[in-house]
Amino acid sequence: MRFDKREFILKDGRRCVLRPAVPEDAEALIEYMKKTAGETPYLLRYPDEVQYTAEAERELLQRFLDDPGTVMLTAEVDGQLAGNSSIGGVGGKRKVRHRCSLAIALYQAYWGLGIGRAMIGYLTELARQIGYQQIELGVFADNARAAALYRKCGFTESGRVHRAYRLEDGSWHDEILMYREI
Repeated sequence: MRFDKREFILKDGRRCVLRPAVPEDAEALIEYMKKTAGETPYLLRYPDEVQYTAEAERELLQRFLDDPGTVMLTAEVDGQLAGNSSIGGVGGKRKVRHRCSLAIALYQAYWGLGIGRAMIGYLTELARQIGYQQIELGVFADNARAAALYRKCGFTESGRVHRAYRLEDGSWHDEILMYREI
């Protein structure tokens, strides 16, 4: 989906720009996925699992731009990629067309500046425009920081998946399922 960029001031006074991810972002987004996957255990992949080619990523980003039911936005601070987030439908059947799923990540250097909240707020507006009525997400149960952000943004816990994640160190982690009606 194509949408207008939005600018806001971060807690530290810098300017942040939220804008659509475009094919020209492919290389920066691949590097971002690798680095963020190494900065926290709370993402779904490890750095070595990021196997995208620049061409495949460009094609994916173009499909997202052309899909009226999918949004991928990037956050830039001082012209540098700080993070990205997205929403997409959970399915095309009429019984689930009202639902979308949210994903979000930031470079650790940008945590705590208000970017996550701004991205979720803008994605919520765009989800309404698309016609979604519910946003859903999953979060590691021990990721208290993210879960608190989602609650502040109006999400409610709807359940848990026991042992949803198994890390390379052998530890198991539950997933909290959350939703927000819009």
